[in-house]
Amino acid sequence: MKSTILTVLIFSVSLASVTHAQVAVSGDGSQPHGSAMLEVKSTDKGFLPPRMNTIQREAISSPATGLTIYNTDSTCLEFWNGSAWYDVCTGASYTPPVSVQGSCPGPVVYWMDRNLGASQVATSSTDPLSYGDLYQWGRASEGHEDRSSGITSTNATSAVPNDGNSWDGLFITEDISPWDWLDPQVGTLWQGVSGTNNPCPAGFRLPTYTELDCEQNNWISQDAAGAFASPLKLPMAGRRDHSDGSLDYVDSFGFYWSGTVGTTNSGTLHFSGSSSSALMSYYYRAYGHSVRCIKDY
Repeated sequence: MKSTILTVLIFSVSLASVTHAQVAVSGDGSQPHGSAMLEVKSTDKGFLPPRMNTIQREAISSPATGLTIYNTDSTCLEFWNGSAWYDVCTGASYTPPVSVQGSCPGPVVYWMDRNLGASQVATSSTDPLSYGDLYQWGRASEGHEDRSSGITSTNATSAVPNDGNSWDGLFITEDISPWDWLDPQVGTLWQGVSGTNNPCPAGFRLPTYTELDCEQNNWISQDAAGAFASPLKLPMAGRRDHSDGSLDYVDSFGFYWSGTVGTTNSGTLHFSGSSSSALMSYYYRAYGHSVRCIKDY
């Protein structure tokens, strides 16, 4: 009995020492760096973090700051920075998507908390860091969406980006009917998560005309104040003009694409600081508008 007690006591003391010691996992028996509590060394094997999809990640309750996973949807490492998941590949960070307001038809949907390309959630209707990029309808993220990208008047003849095209990365101007960057037109480029040129992160998509309309109808006022007061905090990011690529209405209007098409144009939510200015309409696809992505849960 005394021997058993002594053995347990020695094991307990040893365990206490181990839990406070630095640890090295290596094949050469080397000690960990003085600044590291844990160091893993190898020249032929890697470190494999937990792998999960976005829905599984969102189910993590109260993640610790620094918690790291590999997201199988975005195929990228992500870590929780204390208030948002940070995507190591793109540098984007976003909090768990925001629930839609009110009672809308269809299943529950969630929205990203900022415009595509924005570095932060809007702090006001005229917060430039929340404006993000401006996309021509149906185009992928290949550089044209940058607010200061160059322009070309040569229409694209293919919707496939980064394929050695002269227009890759350039905003395509168009001032002739049907006012589209692509000739001939294609109306099936931004529908659903599997859309041909869906610019949203993995698992996200463009909202439909109906979803944007329902969101707008639940605002406290049909203007920029209502847009910012909503959970989405939509700012007045302006647009790029279809005819010359110049920036228009920055700080005074917001224009947000839907994935819905109507004849030759595509559905857009727009609003300004004026009372009752918010409404849904259809715009030329050569315009550069903001994108706010949505996710089905």
